[in-house]
Amino acid sequence: MAARGRPRTFDPDTALRQALDLFWERGYEGTSLNDLAQAMGIASASIYACFGSKQDLFRKVMALYGTTSGEPPRRALREQPTARAAIEAMLRATADEITRPDTPHYCMLILAAPTGTMENHAVREFLADRRRDQLTTIKDRLARGVTDGDLSAPPAGIDAIARYYTTVVQGLSIQARDGATRADLETVITCAMAAWDTLTSVDR
Repeated sequence: MAARGRPRTFDPDTALRQALDLFWERGYEGTSLNDLAQAMGIASASIYACFGSKQDLFRKVMALYGTTSGEPPRRALREQPTARAAIEAMLRATADEITRPDTPHYCMLILAAPTGTMENHAVREFLADRRRDQLTTIKDRLARGVTDGDLSAPPAGIDAIARYYTTVVQGLSIQARDGATRADLETVITCAMAAWDTLTSVDR
């Protein structure tokens, strides 16, 4: 029996990468379905058939972003031997990613969020959840440092320290979007790490 329907004439992986590039450049609200169809080189009906709605497509794009540009900072947190080294490496990996010459200079997790209409509330919450997960990941790495014995921060202080460095990560993205260079961001990282001993002091 012959297969029903017409075979796809596009590569879904390539199309998803093209959608990522467009969402990254324009943000969620600044990207229309027609814009996506043009950038991906496929009809709107094919977008719906393969990826679902614009919101569904954006979620898939963010998953791809997480495994590409979003991965180096998380890998730094996982692989460095101490909590301090992990935080510093995470900040530097973040700065590297958001100042690459071939991509927009900001983190999609921080600045792709819609800020206007109520119908985009689900997208805002989706990105907020991803940012909360970022905070949790940093907090878990600090807790691991306490367990491993290389960090002497009081348990009550772990949340505050994690929130501080999460804020630094988010601030780096805003600075990069507004024109800060990689060297500029390095000065921020140097200041942030100079605060480590004070932030992690048991007498704090």
